[in-house]
Amino acid sequence: MKNLTDKVENKNVCVGIIGLGYVGLPLAIAFSTKFKTVGFDVDESYVNEIQKGKSNIIDVPDETLQQYLDKTFYPTSDSQKLSECDFLIICVPTPLTEQKEPDLKYVKSATQIAADVLDKSKFVILESTTYPGTTEEIVRSILEDSGLKAGEDFGLAYSPERIDPGNTKYNVQNTPKVVGGINPECTEIATTLYSCVIDNVVSVRDPKTAEAVKIVENIFRNVNIALVNELALIFERMNIDAWEVIDAAATKPYGFMPFYPGPGIGGHCIPLDPYYMSYKAKKHGFIPRFIETSGEINEYMKIHAVNLVEKGLAKVDKKLYGSNVAVMGLAYKKNVGDTRESPSIKIIEELVGNGANIRVYDPYAESIDTRKGTYYSENCIDDALKKADAAIFVVDHYEFGSLDIDLGVMNNPVVIDCKNIVKNCDDAVYYGIGRIIQ
Repeated sequence: MKNLTDKVENKNVCVGIIGLGYVGLPLAIAFSTKFKTVGFDVDESYVNEIQKGKSNIIDVPDETLQQYLDKTFYPTSDSQKLSECDFLIICVPTPLTEQKEPDLKYVKSATQIAADVLDKSKFVILESTTYPGTTEEIVRSILEDSGLKAGEDFGLAYSPERIDPGNTKYNVQNTPKVVGGINPECTEIATTLYSCVIDNVVSVRDPKTAEAVKIVENIFRNVNIALVNELALIFERMNIDAWEVIDAAATKPYGFMPFYPGPGIGGHCIPLDPYYMSYKAKKHGFIPRFIETSGEINEYMKIHAVNLVEKGLAKVDKKLYGSNVAVMGLAYKKNVGDTRESPSIKIIEELVGNGANIRVYDPYAESIDTRKGTYYSENCIDDALKKADAAIFVVDHYEFGSLDIDLGVMNNPVVIDCKNIVKNCDDAVYYGIGRIIQ
């Protein structure tokens, strides 16, 4: 392990990425700009597509992938190819169980893959978002079952991913990277590695501090979104426009940061991370009321969105049961096709469960999987809206705000606007989250 710093500085190391998803593939390409990089994923068909130069990750265009493919970047589904790597970086999902408890099966299996090729010349880094203590309590234990000792025979550190799919301003290179090793030497080596491809690397005391950094970032957003969602519910009853209030409050040049209401939150981090922290807090005998309440509020917003559909239909003497409802937007955020934990999943399930007939449309996502089945996007907005009794706009895709949507194709149109994006609704019954009732 002692010669790793020299090898990094001489650009003579091989970096292995375990997991080639939204985090792993962009990171692999970043390292490929400086080092030989082996990208491993258990999904053979997915790896085959990457080997053909085809990327399904929005932050890695096909032409960028092809620039490094088979030159410095080598994707594989053969885990033994990782044996040639000096660094092994784990980038796998960390979902929740049905009971909303941490599910670390992917981290454990990826760590075992690393353990199978571990020797005294290697360094392991976990990037998957998780609760404080995972690296030292779980990853270290699995790796040390090999008979080698972390911090002496091999390196070990944690560095939380900071990937925002579709963000055109911040990417792997210019987003500051937090690193915490199990001892000062490990922190220094990991910092040296990341500094080769990332502009600003921030070293912290240890892995659990680095793990806590990521959790805090996302709990901060979750709590603030929950706050404005609760305020939106209050303001709806007071007939106050929450969006106007927040925009006006945002003119204060200090002490305020604007967040906006919506139909709940999605993606792989913000809806999940608070429960990772809640789980660990309870292990230490503390009930995290504030964190859990924010999760409950954000989860309720999906039900509130469905309630608005029902309320709007009642305004034109229709019931939800038997009505045709167009769900506009399947992704969890605007201008991407990522449907992970999308609010649309629960909204569709609730609508179908109440007897509605569903059509969906998203300009970026082809389909969405729900417990009520898989729903495929219509070809265009008009196809989704045609003869619909109600349309619910769940995502603020640019297309929804910039197009002149023809509500005339609907039946006595009812529009539910979850993201304050729909304009020109004078001829429709309109309800918006946090908006004044028309």
